[in-house]
Amino acid sequence: MTASLLEQLIDALRVLPGVGQKSAQRMAYHVLERQREGGRRLAEALAQAVERIGHCRRCRDFSETDLCPTCSSGARDAQLLCVVESPADRLAIEQATGFRGLYFVLQGRLSPLDGIGPRELGLDQLAQRLAEGEVQELIVATNPTVEGEATAHYLAQLARAHAVHPSRLAHGVPLGGELEYVDRGTLSHAFGSRSEIPKEPPR
Repeated sequence: MTASLLEQLIDALRVLPGVGQKSAQRMAYHVLERQREGGRRLAEALAQAVERIGHCRRCRDFSETDLCPTCSSGARDAQLLCVVESPADRLAIEQATGFRGLYFVLQGRLSPLDGIGPRELGLDQLAQRLAEGEVQELIVATNPTVEGEATAHYLAQLARAHAVHPSRLAHGVPLGGELEYVDRGTLSHAFGSRSEIPKEPPR
């Protein structure tokens, strides 16, 4: 039996992170009872975003164009390349610091158990970029989780293989935390106090 439109709406809302059955029901009823015009705007904006937003061919961040505004800007320092796990992490650094270099967005982190390896993170593309010789410092801004730390050490080895200096965000970002939820002051301090990644991983 085909689900009703209301049931389809509630089920569709559950695709959002942290939204369960009850939350989806409240959202659906709220839109239908009080925000029908807002619901139309949301539907239109969502449809256009899903259709038109892709990835920058240079940094892999979300972009409506082949090159995102950051990569196409001539005012950025191409010698500094900051590697982050997600577009949300890139935005957090951009808003909290005065960083004027460029970015590379992994869209994830190394997790062999989940089938996420170097290829899935675009690390072959990053290696090609480092091989061009323009990048002098690779700032590793992966999250301080087990997978994030493993990714950071892999990135440091990749940087050194191309004679690029690797650095890591300084302490201040809580272990196990996510960059997009860290307050601006803490993130700005950690970013400004970044340190070199040791050649041997911690035991």
